[in-house]
Amino acid sequence: MATNLDLDDRLIEDARQLGRHTTKKAAVTDALTEYVRRRRQLRILDVFGTIAYDEEYDYKAERAQR
Repeated sequence: MATNLDLDDRLIEDARQLGRHTTKKAAVTDALTEYVRRRRQLRILDVFGTIAYDEEYDYKAERAQR
């Protein structure tokens, strides 16, 4: 899908060089992939501390049964 964007040329060139990409498209695709991955990781923090767990659970005893 063709998309026209007005992007900062210096920023794109910096990203291209830092990522060792040969094209602007590759730099933008890599940047978007990294952005999405990071945002998905941050969603994990939203559930931190909300999951109930059994304080009596003994992982060592569970391991010994195997």
